[in-house]
Amino acid sequence: MSNFHSRFFSFSFLSLSSGAVGALFVVYIGLIAVIMSYAVFTVEFSQSVKNDEAAVALLESQYLASVARVTNTDYRAEGYAAPIAQIFVPAKSVTALR
Repeated sequence: MSNFHSRFFSFSFLSLSSGAVGALFVVYIGLIAVIMSYAVFTVEFSQSVKNDEAAVALLESQYLASVARVTNTDYRAEGYAAPIAQIFVPAKSVTALR
């Protein structure tokens, strides 16, 4: 029985320490890979946000140009007649929220 224990449990402190250092080195390399991939994803997300902001700015400028065109239109010059009277027409709510 002592032969069995001596054969399977004959670890020296040096071999145990070197195994622990090797395992910690592998974990360290893995953590560096995780941090590098996090940095890459952060940069990609930042660029995606900048691209989306540029697209929104373009759409907003097109919308504001359309609103300015509609606001500045002279409808009498376009052939529309001025209203004779302006009245308020009360109506029931047609929305689902009451």
